[in-house]
Amino acid sequence: MNGMEIAVPGHFGEFLQGRIGPGGPVALVTLPCPALRARALRLPGPFALHQPGVRVLSRAGAAGLLRSLGVRPEGRFSLRLDMPAGGGAGASTAARVALARAAGVTDPEAIALACLGSEGAVDPLMLDDPGRLLWASRAGRVLARLPAPPRMEIVGGFFGPMRRTDPADAAFPDIADLSDAWPAACGDLAGVAALASESARRTIRLRGPADDPTETLAATTGALGFVIAHTGAARGLIFAPGTVPETTPAALRAAGFRHILRFRIGGGR
Repeated sequence: MNGMEIAVPGHFGEFLQGRIGPGGPVALVTLPCPALRARALRLPGPFALHQPGVRVLSRAGAAGLLRSLGVRPEGRFSLRLDMPAGGGAGASTAARVALARAAGVTDPEAIALACLGSEGAVDPLMLDDPGRLLWASRAGRVLARLPAPPRMEIVGGFFGPMRRTDPADAAFPDIADLSDAWPAACGDLAGVAALASESARRTIRLRGPADDPTETLAATTGALGFVIAHTGAARGLIFAPGTVPETTPAALRAAGFRHILRFRIGGGR
């Protein structure tokens, strides 16, 4: 794939994240984000890694990832990210997936295992329809396949300090009831928004920050609900498509949000 740029969409936090039962695995339902991408390009030459802007991989880390995929580290790689590191937008996983694909590896299961070995906790960005999976992020495996979420519009940004995921961190609330309710809710945007909001609410209650303004913003803007990166800074408001008040981006900025973005997802194929 020399000379062909590979683009891998990130995500924007999670609809759900937590333990599946008090002692169960940490699992999530990711919120795909086509507005944020990692892009990788491979050109001939000795092995090198160029990362203009956001840096999430060392040269040694990139070489180790390729070796774990059975690929000899060679070629000049350029890796560019739209999303910040530690924002909860999948920068670390998306970068590794883009690098692997630029090196010619396409097997999603092999990429998932390599990313897990490199990161310790991995998002399902190497798989088709990542928003239709209940995903065990510390094990790199699918726990259940889910219906497509309904069409929605997300307006959000990044609030508070960036926080990279610690693979050993399992301090999350129990969301077994929310994950059980998710498949039936996928036919109704209000139901999805309510479950996502409750997952976010439980995590904020347990992990903070105490001054998180996202729920208040959802109420004042008329959003159906809100979504967060459960281990990062991403925060978003959930609207039915075409119903976002024009004042919403300004309200987010006034509350301290950075890098405001807006995108649509959802609906069956």
